[in-house]
Amino acid sequence: MQLGQLQRIESKLIELGYQLIAISPDRPEKFRETVQKQQLKYTVLSDSRMLAAKAMGLAFRVGEDTLKRYSKWGIDLEDASGETHHLLPVPAVFVLNQDGVVEFQFVHPNYKVRLDPEILLAVATRGTASKLMKKSD
Repeated sequence: MQLGQLQRIESKLIELGYQLIAISPDRPEKFRETVQKQQLKYTVLSDSRMLAAKAMGLAFRVGEDTLKRYSKWGIDLEDASGETHHLLPVPAVFVLNQDGVVEFQFVHPNYKVRLDPEILLAVATRGTASKLMKKSD
């Protein structure tokens, strides 16, 4: 759902000089289905081994009770990732400047809480405005 919401603001982000990239915990074969279904135009990368998520401190291990509950709902983490690590990332959004410096971050431990795309757009607009102000100084 979040990926589709980001798709709606991608063109505005591009106009502001940003590039949208998503990282999925699913293996490429699995997230391609989502990309095609939602007609996503931006880049979606696979982190099925959770190397990036672990490096950024975003990975958490799903407990046995949760795995059983997921199974009842038809969610198979091992099939989705192709791995047996039972790790997922917490929701996170980062806005980097052209030098690769993080200017904004949103990280929330509750997977149900996601950054509103309009807030991301406001952050990007503000970042663009501050860049323009620096150029004119």
